Amino acid sequence: MDGVQLLVSGLANGCVYGLIALGFVLIYKATEAVNFAQGDFMMLGAFVTLGLTNAEYLHLPFWLAAPLSIAIMAGLGYLLDLVILRHLFGQNQTAVVILTIALGFVIRFFAGAIWGHEPQTLESPLALGDVQLAGVVLGLADLAIIIVTVLLTWSLYQFFQRTKLGLAMQAASQNQMAAYFMGIPVKRVQGLIWGLSGATAAVAGILFASKGAIDPNAGLLGIKAFAAAVIGGFGSLPGALAGGLIVGVIEPFAARYLAAGYSQIAPYVLLLAVLVFRPHGLFSQVRTKKV
Repeated sequence: MDGVQLLVSGLANGCVYGLIALGFVLIYKATEAVNFAQGDFMMLGAFVTLGLTNAEYLHLPFWLAAPLSIAIMAGLGYLLDLVILRHLFGQNQTAVVILTIALGFVIRFFAGAIWGHEPQTLESPLALGDVQLAGVVLGLADLAIIIVTVLLTWSLYQFFQRTKLGLAMQAASQNQMAAYFMGIPVKRVQGLIWGLSGATAAVAGILFASKGAIDPNAGLLGIKAFAAAVIGGFGSLPGALAGGLIVGVIEPFAARYLAAGYSQIAPYVLLLAVLVFRPHGLFSQVRTKKV
């Protein structure tokens, strides 16, 4: 019975990691850059929702505040690309990496200045307590996180496979020059990908905050999500989600059956093993480029 509870809890955490990792992979596929502020986007999305929802702030209904927060984070992602990142076009990707690391510090500073550094709890209807099934006590928040992640993943798959914009995003991520000559507005598409990444991070933040308290340092969760993206395969969207689930499941089982402290390093031990034996990730989609 303990195993089932650990598995469900791990899958719920893994869903959050996977959604953050999705943001990493979306931006990497589009720009070949890594957004190390993705975890902080998740944290900011959680705090924006908290500011709109909780009684001590704006006290809007959760079902209105959640989509509004997702829209705000999507807009911030798009504006980040429009105002700052496009001016770095043609620069070494290291400049973008350094910029996003600095942006993470800025986001954590402003989140602490606005909402404080003490842990706060989102007034979320997803945190409905526990349910007992066949003698196993399962958190309803965990089940809700898994269900929402499955629905979001299916929606993203349909978006990329069946819509003109989704196909344009795929084309721009695979070969920007060819996409440009085919009439695809590559820069605008990249901005939309940053917006989609911000929206995905907001969903992850809302789900994460529904499980427990949040503070500005919750953005550092992006480090585990980065490990998940590398484990799954940095160029693979399904791999990012799978990597998140793997990391999420490893943690509770390591905490339960290994000595104290090992649960924190277990994902990184797996990361090292993957880098040694399968450098492109477990679910990588390796393509050769013709030059």
